[in-house]
Amino acid sequence: MQEGPDPVRLKRLEERIDALKQVTKPKPKIEEHYSAASQGWRMVIELVSGLGIGFGIGYGLDVLFGTLPLFLVLFTLLGFAAGVNVMLRTAREIQDKNVAETSAKGEGE
Repeated sequence: MQEGPDPVRLKRLEERIDALKQVTKPKPKIEEHYSAASQGWRMVIELVSGLGIGFGIGYGLDVLFGTLPLFLVLFTLLGFAAGVNVMLRTAREIQDKNVAETSAKGEGE
């Protein structure tokens, strides 16, 4: 009778365990890039939220002061301008990110 574990059987067992670990090993997380559709929706939401906030502030001021169309129109236009400004800033940010990725790929080759 043996007085300890069989080294050959232990080695085979370790090889089987390593093989199973390789099969069930989680895949490395790849950096996700946003699709063009999600970037477009982001810009639309920024524009609409600027309009909505401007409309809300204008309507609130008109109800408060009793000058119904004045502040409503003024703040809706300001909200539209603010939404366009944020939308253009987002487009510039996306463009700068794409240029940086393209130049990084060009240097890597």
